[in-house]
Formats: sequence, C-alpha cells, structure tokens
Amino acid sequence: MQYYLGVDSGGTLSKAVLFDEDGIQISSSSETVSMMTPKAGFTEREMEELWQVTARVIKKTVTESGIDPKQIAGVSCTGHGKGLYLWGKDGKPCYNGIVSTDTRAWEYPVRWEQDGTADRVFDKTFQRILACQPVSLLNWIKEHDPEVIGKIQWIFEVKDYIRFRLTGEAAAEITDYSGSNLLNCATRDYDDDLLKEFGLSDLAGALPPLKQSTDLCGLITREASLATGLVEGTPVSGGMFDIDACAAAMNITDEDHIAVIAGTWSINEYIAKKPVLDRSVMMNSLYYLDGYYLIEESSPTSASNHAWFTGMFLEGEKAAARQQGMDVYAYCDRLAATVEPDEQNIVFLPYLYGSNYDPQAKASLIGMDSHHSKAHMIRAVLEGIAFCHKVHLEKLLRNRSGPASIRLAGGVTASRLWVKIFCDIFGIPVEIIDTKELGALGCAMTAAVATGKYSSMQEAADHMVRIAYRVEPDKGNAEIYMRKYQLYKDVSAALEKVWGKFNF
Repeated sequence: MQYYLGVDSGGTLSKAVLFDEDGIQISSSSETVSMMTPKAGFTEREMEELWQVTARVIKKTVTESGIDPKQIAGVSCTGHGKGLYLWGKDGKPCYNGIVSTDTRAWEYPVRWEQDGTADRVFDKTFQRILACQPVSLLNWIKEHDPEVIGKIQWIFEVKDYIRFRLTGEAAAEITDYSGSNLLNCATRDYDDDLLKEFGLSDLAGALPPLKQSTDLCGLITREASLATGLVEGTPVSGGMFDIDACAAAMNITDEDHIAVIAGTWSINEYIAKKPVLDRSVMMNSLYYLDGYYLIEESSPTSASNHAWFTGMFLEGEKAAARQQGMDVYAYCDRLAATVEPDEQNIVFLPYLYGSNYDPQAKASLIGMDSHHSKAHMIRAVLEGIAFCHKVHLEKLLRNRSGPASIRLAGGVTASRLWVKIFCDIFGIPVEIIDTKELGALGCAMTAAVATGKYSSMQEAADHMVRIAYRVEPDKGNAEIYMRKYQLYKDVSAALEKVWGKFNF
C-alpha cells in the first residue's frame, strides 16, 4: 500500500492529511495560523510562522498515522488562491503573507475599470480584476511600501510558497496563477504586455517557472525532512489552487455537475471547454484537465461569517454546548432547527470580509424586532450565507443548462441542517463527498498521478472519490425560500448607494 500526503493552507488553518491509494483518510492534523489585521481591510500572516505551523502539522500527521514515512510515495500542496506571498533575495520572506480576504487594494480595480485597463486585459485574462489578486496588491505595495519591490525574488501564491519551503525549488502551478490576473489564459503563459498594463514589467523576473498540477516540482530537502518527518527525496507534485483541488476531489471531470464550496470564500464553479467571455461571470481560469476552463463565481462571503458570528456573540451557547458535551456548531444547529423557514425574515448580509456586490459593503442583520431570539438570528446567518451563494449560482446558470446535482463542500457539510438549507434554497439536488478534507484529497490525487500510481486524474478519481449521500429539495421550502431570496436581493440592492459612507 502506498500513501499520499495533501497539505492545505487555507485562510485560517494549515492542514496535513494522509490518504491511502484508495482515498481513505489515515490521519490528519491542523493548526490555526495567526491572523494580523493591523488596519481595516488588512488580513495578513507572518510567513515564517506559516511555514513552522505547516511543518508541525505535517510531522504530527506522519507520526500519528503509524505509517513508515518511506511508504509515503508523494506529497502535494493546495491553498487559498489570490493573496500574495513574497520571498526575498536575502533568502527570507520580504513582506507578510497577504490572505485572499484582504481588501486594502480595492481602489486599483476601480481605477483600472475607469481608465480602460480592465477592458484591454480581459481578452488575455478572461476575468475581473479583484482587490485581493497579486496585480492589485503589488501595485498597493509599490505605492505604500516601495522599498519592498526591489527586495523581491519570487512572487508566490500560498501553496507554491509552502512547496518552495519543502523542496527549495520555485514553481508557479498553472491553475493557481491563471486565477491571479498575472497569466495570459489564452496562451497559457506569462505575457510581457499584460504585465506592462498592470505596471509590473519590472517584476517579470520574479514570476516562478510555470508547472502543471501533476508535474513533479522537486523533492523533500534535508532541512524540510528534519522539520516535517518526511523522508528526504520524497517527490512533491505541483498541486492545485484549492477550488480546483476541491473540484478534483468531487470528481468534477465532466459538465454534468456544479461544485459549490462554502468555506472562507463562497466558491461556485463548473467546467467547460470554452470560457464565458461576455463578462457575466467573475472569472475563467485554467482547469487541471487539458482543454477545460473553470468557470467561477466567488466572493469572501461564506462559512467564515458563521464562525465569526459564533465567536463574537454566542459565549452563552458555547458554555451550554460544553456542559452538554457538544460542539458549539452542533448546538447552534439544534437551536436553528427550532425555527421553520417561514418563521423568520431577518436578512443577514454576509459581508464581513467583502461582498459579491461592492468591496466596501459591510455585514448586516436587518429586520430584527423584540420577539427574535438567538435561534432566529442563527437561522438567518445560515440562510444568508446560502442566499449569497445563490446569487453566484444564478449567474452561472445563465451560461449553461441546469446541473444534475450540486456537489457541496466546505464547512457547511459538517451540518446536515445547513446542507438541507442550501439544497432547498438552490432547489437542486445536493451531493456530499465521502471525505472531510476535499482540498487535501484533491491535491493528494495529483501526487498519486505524478508518481505513477495512476495514469491520469480521472483514474485517480475513479479509485479515490466516493459520494457519501444525496439530498433532494423540499418543494414547499423551496417556494418559501424563493420569496425570502427576493427580499435578500432587495435589501442588498437598497444599500448599494450607502456603503462608501461607512469609510470615514
């Protein structure tokens, strides 16, 4: 039996998960990476701490598995897309890592829309420009911390940074960089004219060599071996952007299904052989399957809003959950389940970390009165996050026929109640994959292909992916939610003109 390690660097956690060649999870470990928010809109982490945390969780996963590390045939990494991780010419990080929820650079996409840059680059990038993408963040650094620019050796996305620390070899895996606005998605390569449009020509040499998801991208170094417990010389594959890794672990290898990932970001996506170029969707990026594009609608508006709400306002519920030996989220589910879909009309706008409408939008609970309880509010948060996903889903469905199912992943899948809410709000059957760690599984699959265990990602999926269960929508609830969804859209639209007034 051979084993494959997936390393997942998310917006809040670093995880390492070990799988066997059949996709069965053997062991896992995770640890929170400290988040720094020095100013409104800033979300950063210290890059050396990120590496140390990642090394610890890998070592713990390997140790607790009971597996001889020599049986680990391959390693791969995934992580949040967008954001920015800069490695310096002095062999150290030269800036804090910037996470994909960061909005400091919101003015640059606005500026590029106004001066025509966005229109000129679209024929190459196939995507909107976002505040959290490297092109925006690098311009912000140029303007606010210009001395950093001359120190940069490599421009990384997070999983490529972790792979670099494991192998000592710099590489830019193509699914990740195709979602960064740094890559020409028509030629599938870097483009000097594109960099010039963004004012980044002087950084062309800092873009790492491009690699495919299943390419071998180096071997575990002696230093990394000592830090992680992995055997020196273990192969490391290219890996994937986490939205691709989750889709791979959902066996999204044809156009029959739509993948929805409810984590830090609301990710909603399907694959197609042609990109959508009428600007009705947020992003087209390159998928790991040759000839396919990943059509994506996304925003930082998903399950992390629920985590924040729980941490900020539900201390009493946490204590009650501890007394009953329950997880606080399971306790909150039990409260929310006492409220039927038609028993509350509170609108929750999940805009703590950004919006799918306006980067200056704020989170809001609207429509409360004196009879509402914590149970009503929790239910509103669960529904509001699902409604925000539906906004994205509707945009996708304007460009394709209805899917056979939604394959759902992320924190939402820990809650049967929340899965049912998503299903009823979408009005489409929902399928859940039989693993808790889709991102790690998807990237581990690339290691199985890169090391020759499987001949293709399709063969790897056939052996390593299974459906756990399927949920059908309730027609009565679906009708109720259609009315509530219209209220959600009306409230959000009504506030569009005032968001900028909150920034004093």
